[in-house]
Amino acid sequence: MAVYALTGFSLVSLLSFGYLSWDWMKPSLVADVATDPMEKSLPPTFTRPPHIIFILTDDQGYHDVGYHGSDIQTPTLDRLAAEGVKLENYYIQPICTPSRSQLITGRYQIHTGLQHSIIRPRQPNCLPLDQVTLPQKLQEAGYSTHMVGKWHLGFYKKECLPTRRGFDTFLGSLTGNVDYYTYDNCDGPDVCGYDLHEGEDVAWDQSGKYSTFLYAQRVSKILASHSPKEPIFIYVAFQAVHTPLQSPKEYIYRYRSMGNVARRKYAAMVTCMDEAVKNITWALKKYGYYDNSVIVFSTDNGGQTFSGGSNWPLRGRKGTYWEGGVRGIGFVHSPLIKRKRRTSWALVHITDWYPTLVSLARGNLSNVQGLDGYNVWPAISEGKESPRTEILHNIDPLYNHAKHGSLEDGFGIWNTAVQASIRVGEWKLLTGDPGYSDWIPPQTLTNFPGSWWNLERLTDGLRKSVWLFNITADPYERYDLSEQRPDVVRSLLMRLVHYNRTAIPVRYPAENPRAHPDFNGGAWGPWASEDDGEEWEGSRESLKSRNKKKKKKCKICKLRSFFRKLNTRLMSNRI
Repeated sequence: MAVYALTGFSLVSLLSFGYLSWDWMKPSLVADVATDPMEKSLPPTFTRPPHIIFILTDDQGYHDVGYHGSDIQTPTLDRLAAEGVKLENYYIQPICTPSRSQLITGRYQIHTGLQHSIIRPRQPNCLPLDQVTLPQKLQEAGYSTHMVGKWHLGFYKKECLPTRRGFDTFLGSLTGNVDYYTYDNCDGPDVCGYDLHEGEDVAWDQSGKYSTFLYAQRVSKILASHSPKEPIFIYVAFQAVHTPLQSPKEYIYRYRSMGNVARRKYAAMVTCMDEAVKNITWALKKYGYYDNSVIVFSTDNGGQTFSGGSNWPLRGRKGTYWEGGVRGIGFVHSPLIKRKRRTSWALVHITDWYPTLVSLARGNLSNVQGLDGYNVWPAISEGKESPRTEILHNIDPLYNHAKHGSLEDGFGIWNTAVQASIRVGEWKLLTGDPGYSDWIPPQTLTNFPGSWWNLERLTDGLRKSVWLFNITADPYERYDLSEQRPDVVRSLLMRLVHYNRTAIPVRYPAENPRAHPDFNGGAWGPWASEDDGEEWEGSRESLKSRNKKKKKKCKICKLRSFFRKLNTRLMSNRI
C-alpha cells in the first residue's frame, strides 16, 4: 500500500491542496469560452496553402500559463488558446533535443538514434543527415522557410546547420542554453564561447539584445519583407524560459510580491515571452497573413521545478517520464479551424506535427517512409477522433539501470531495469528509473531555501521498477495499478518489445576537444570537415568509462563550479 507523506508542510501546501480535487475532465481551470453556434460554421475555404507559425517555448511548466490556473500573467496565450483549440491530451518529450528532433522528423527518438540524453556542444553528433526534415518537405511544397531561436540538434559539421536542413534563413543559437544578453555558453569550466548565429555566420553585432525581444523582432522583419501571397513557414523556438533566469527589470517588477526569487524571475520571463507572441500575432495581422494562417503553440518539455517552473498538479518535472515531464501545453489558433473555441482531448504527440503540417501545406508524404506521427488536423479542426491510440515516450538503454529491475520482473520478456515508458489507450507503463517523482506545488509565497521542499512525496517507490497508471482516471499518477493488473503490464511490455526491435543504435559519441570555441575564434560552431566520418559510441560500457575519466579529472572543477553556483545564488537572492 502506497504511503504518502507531506514533507516541509507549509501554507503553500495548504493553499495548493485544492488542486488535488480538480476533476481532470471538468472545464473549470481549462475553461472554454462561450461559443456562439454561428461560430461553428465552416471557415474560409483553403484557397491556397496556409502560412504556418510554429512557436516552441523552452522549459515552460504545465501549470505556467494563465488558462491552467497559474498566477503568471499570459493574456496573449490565454486569448489565442480560448479562440482556437486547446490540446489537453498533448504530449512532448522530457528534455530539449528529443522534442526538437521528433518535431523536425516526425519520428520517435529510437528511430533517429537520439534516445539518450541531449546533444552536447562538444559531441560530434547531430540530427541524422539521411532524415528528410519538416522544413525540407515544406520547401518542396513551395514554402519559404525560416527559423528563429534555439536549434539544439547538433552543429559539428556545416551539413548539420539549420540552413542545410531545410531553412532558408536562421537567426539563433546552436547549443542548449545561452546568456539572454551576451549569448555566451559554457560547457564546463573554461570551455565558454559565443553562440548567436545569422545563417552560418557568427552574429557578433547582436550581442546585448535580450533574446526574446530579438527573436520576435526578427519574425516581424521576415513577415514585413515577404509577400502574404506566397506561403511561409516560421519556426520560432524561444530560448525562454530556460535557465539562466534573466528578464528585463520592468517585467520582474510586476511580480515583486512573489517571495520566491527564482519563481519571480521565471514568471517575468514567461510574461515577456507572452508579449513577444502578441507582437508576432500583431505582425501577422498588420502584414496580411493572419486570415490564412495557422499558429501552433507548444512547450518542449516539462518545467524545471527547482528553477521557478511548475507542473502542478502533475507528478514529476523536466527530465522525467512522469506526466509533469511529458504532458505539454499546446494549442492551435487559426481562422481556418472549423470548430473553434473549445478544448480537445484527442491524443496528440509532438511527432504528429510533421504529417499534419505537411498535409496542410498540400505537400507530398507518399515518399516519406517510417513516420511515427499522424495527421491530426481533422481531430483539431473538426473534433474528429484522433488516429493516434498510443505513444512511445522512449526506450533509453544507456540511462542508469534501476537497481531492483530484472528480466524476471518483466515476465521474461523485458528487463525492467531499462528506462522506458509507453502509453496505450488509457494505460501508461513506466519501467526502470523514470526520474524525480514528487508532486511540487507552485513556489510563490516564501523566500527561504526550504520553500523548495514544500512537496508531497511518495515514500515506497525506491525498490520498484514497474509502474502502471490509468491516465484517464488518474492523470496525477497517484495510484499504481501494476500489481492489480499484471495482464495490462504484460500487454504493454509486449509493445515495448515490439518498438525495441525497430530501434537503431544509440548515437552518443564522446566529446571532441576540437569543438572548443577557442579553436573557432571564440564562438561555438562547426569544427569537423565534410570528410570526417560520424563517431559512434553507443555501448553502456564506453559511456561508463568516459564518465569515470571525467570524474577523476574534474574534482577541482566541481569544487570551482560549486562555489560559482553558490555565489550566483547569493547574488540573485539580493534582487
